[in-house]
Amino acid sequence: MKGDKMDFTSYTHSRGGMIVNSLTLCYQGKVILAPMVRVGTLPMRLLALDYGADIVYCEELIDIKMLQCKRVVNEVLDTIDFVAPNERVVFRTCEREQNKVVFQMGSADAERALAVARLVENDVAGIDINMGCPKEYSTKGGMGAALLSDPDKIEKILSTLVKGICKPVTCKIRILPSLEETLNLVKRIERTGVAAIAVHGRKKEERPQHPVHCDIIKAIAEAVSIPVIANGGSHDHIKVYSDLEAFRQMTSASSVMVARAAMWNPSIFRKEGLQPLERIMQEYIKYAVRYDNHYTNTKYCLCQMLREQLETPQGKKLHAAQSSREICEAFELGSFYERVTAELEAKAASLRKEAQEEWDQDAGPDVIQMAVKFDKRQYPPQITPKMCLLEWCRKEKLAQPVYETIQRPVDRLFRSIVIVSEHKYCSALWDKSKKLAEQAAAIVCLRSLGLPEGNLGDPQSPLMHKRKVEERELWKVTDDEETLPGEAPHKKPHLTLGTNNSSVLDRP
Repeated sequence: MKGDKMDFTSYTHSRGGMIVNSLTLCYQGKVILAPMVRVGTLPMRLLALDYGADIVYCEELIDIKMLQCKRVVNEVLDTIDFVAPNERVVFRTCEREQNKVVFQMGSADAERALAVARLVENDVAGIDINMGCPKEYSTKGGMGAALLSDPDKIEKILSTLVKGICKPVTCKIRILPSLEETLNLVKRIERTGVAAIAVHGRKKEERPQHPVHCDIIKAIAEAVSIPVIANGGSHDHIKVYSDLEAFRQMTSASSVMVARAAMWNPSIFRKEGLQPLERIMQEYIKYAVRYDNHYTNTKYCLCQMLREQLETPQGKKLHAAQSSREICEAFELGSFYERVTAELEAKAASLRKEAQEEWDQDAGPDVIQMAVKFDKRQYPPQITPKMCLLEWCRKEKLAQPVYETIQRPVDRLFRSIVIVSEHKYCSALWDKSKKLAEQAAAIVCLRSLGLPEGNLGDPQSPLMHKRKVEERELWKVTDDEETLPGEAPHKKPHLTLGTNNSSVLDRP
């Protein structure tokens, strides 16, 4: 590192694509690993750091998906999580890699890319735009290798990022059909002010079985003044640590990107030589358990490591595993799994207790509580406790209910207080969404006041009564219509129940 900037005059490894993207750098004379494994994430990056990595790259993440995320401090895992509306963790990082992880994104829009960069920039060391992914999921959205045919858009995205954030910006490309086109593109990219360019030495239609074009990478490195990171030499050129320098010299690049070889055994970046695969896998599993990695993700990465050993007894156990526990048992780490998960659950329970005590203190002793939850299956369509409470307040000429909701960081659950006529009501239980928590608070208020809450077993609900009156009036109007001579009688109207529009009729 040089101040807040990264030194890209180094070794690097990466592979574009839907499954794996990995990067290593040589920092101050030391080869370092930075995996960008699309299905791997934090555990693999931390394992890379263990083998000498100073800078790591995350997996490629799509801008639209990231813009839906909320930044959450995970106190149980000691991580920063970017969580989607469906509660899935899209990107997870931790303090150990805060100044070492580069966030790689897929984007086809400069403003979206800038919005994502600003969302994550305080938690990462830099931003990278992947312009080399040839997979359909990326190119159909105008991202990845699709950008190579739109230099104007490339320039706009990179220039916007360079000017809009304080962290270094890089990009990764593939080579174009001709050398002239490729050189024109990289020179244009250079003028945007990016810190480095990673070049996968294949065309977008070529795959790993095709030879990498080392001569094209070399021509690019000689044509620009910024660092060029050579990519695509995994397996054919790079099998052990010493091959990294050979590939760098072959391409005249500042750095070398590798992915598949690093995925098979991350200790390829260890000067002293490769570590036994069994040890590597066990270390990876321990990180996966410690950071609550999804078992399918862990399983995929381990399968990539085992490769030709998948038909061994251990490989078959891994293939059959359907949980993190079973994966651990397949690698004789069952007791480790039990101990770590117990520690994490104990920590979570302690944090929940602290949050409960803090909530009770903030809410005050005058809050009326009941242990209730809202189940929408117990209510007619479009009738909820909140609606019943609002209707009652209007009838009584009271101010409408006010809801105050908080989220508990430890498990991202919600709890609401509803204030009605200066009195506070809430459920003693936490809910998985803000809407559910507000409905539960409304139920507590209605029950405390002895009011109907609108559920299916409550015929006294004013909203249910009002709805039935509206439906009866509608039937009466249609029954009174006259049938004209020579015409068939009108059909009985088909009512769309649960709508406030009482004129919705199905007529011939």
